[in-house]
Amino acid sequence: MKPHRTRFLTISAVTAATAMVVAACSSSGSTNTSGNGNAKPVVIGASLSLTGDFSADGQAFKRGYELWASEVNKTGGLLGRKVQLVFQNDASDPTTVATNYTKLIAQQKVNLVFGPFSTLLTVPAAKVAARYGYAFPEGAGGGPAVYQLKLPNVFNPSPPIADQLVPFADWVAALPATERPKTAAYPQVNDPFADPMTEAAQSILQKAGVKTVYSKIYPAENPDYKAGADAVAATGAQMVVLGSVDVPTATAFIQAFEQQHYNPKIFAASSGPDQGADFVKAVGAKNTNGIMVPNGWYAGLPNPLSQAFVKAYVAKYGGSPSDINADSAEGYSVGEITAAAVKATHSLDNKKIISFLHSSVTLQTVQGPVKFNSVGENVVAQKFIFQWQTGPKFVQVLPSSASGSVPIVNPKPAWSS
Repeated sequence: MKPHRTRFLTISAVTAATAMVVAACSSSGSTNTSGNGNAKPVVIGASLSLTGDFSADGQAFKRGYELWASEVNKTGGLLGRKVQLVFQNDASDPTTVATNYTKLIAQQKVNLVFGPFSTLLTVPAAKVAARYGYAFPEGAGGGPAVYQLKLPNVFNPSPPIADQLVPFADWVAALPATERPKTAAYPQVNDPFADPMTEAAQSILQKAGVKTVYSKIYPAENPDYKAGADAVAATGAQMVVLGSVDVPTATAFIQAFEQQHYNPKIFAASSGPDQGADFVKAVGAKNTNGIMVPNGWYAGLPNPLSQAFVKAYVAKYGGSPSDINADSAEGYSVGEITAAAVKATHSLDNKKIISFLHSSVTLQTVQGPVKFNSVGENVVAQKFIFQWQTGPKFVQVLPSSASGSVPIVNPKPAWSS
């Protein structure tokens, strides 16, 4: 339910740098960002999963939004007015997220809104924003369920979910027959983020002759991951493609596989392993080795805006670049496309912002180039596959022709114990 998880701009470098920036505020809905002199601040509302199943991702998105706000305010804000963020906690609940956006727009009358975390929450939230005529830039609702709504107000700078594991599947399919796995397992959580990309990969791999020996979708509520992981281990599948939504899901399978002494030659997950330090802490540094995951961003991306983002993030929150959750970059990108639209239209008018973002303009973000089709998909998004390697290091491995790509570790090393 993501991400969650990509650079050429028609505006000047100065504009691009300005678009890299928004304001720090509290999660309760109040803010500590004041206006610029007597000018009223530009108030931007967002509902995030600050508690509940998606809280780790929600908190990471909050950091991305806040960093963008603080950076943009350093350069004068939007239209010469400081940016003020107002957050509502949706507790990872689809009903609550709809209520929150109704409150932000109809009662608090915020100028603009940013999206929540996950496809699951973006669907009801985007409907509310569309009803009120608000633009809905969002970075984590990239599943088909969002784009099938065909709403005119949705804009997601991150890569479309369904295509994110395609580079991985194409790589496996192209392996020599002696190296290509003969069997594969596809355990999946019932989720509009995880399932489309896992199923797309399964289709490609089956056509390449990789036999499916296990394919099951688990219920989203209280799934028994241990039993499912044990069932996968019992098949002895040479490859596992896990449709996971977060660190806990991926961790449950990895720990169960380790207990069963089951070590697939190739292991990819739709989400969880992309969560930096949170993932390493959960599974242990040595157990990350060889695991692959898709995303549209990583800290080593050779993109000037991304490099500036990484520097600003570490300065504000501490840690190292490898600790940065990709969700924060996705959130930051939401701010960037919003700033570009406000600057281009010289307005906070949502109708004008929507029209500009649908004008086939190509924008630059920390994730790379952004150009929207009629339903808000980024049609020029870069799709990367990453792998944890010894260090632990989180490195880009696919496409192999992309700048900064390193060779894939294949087969996956054994678990640490």
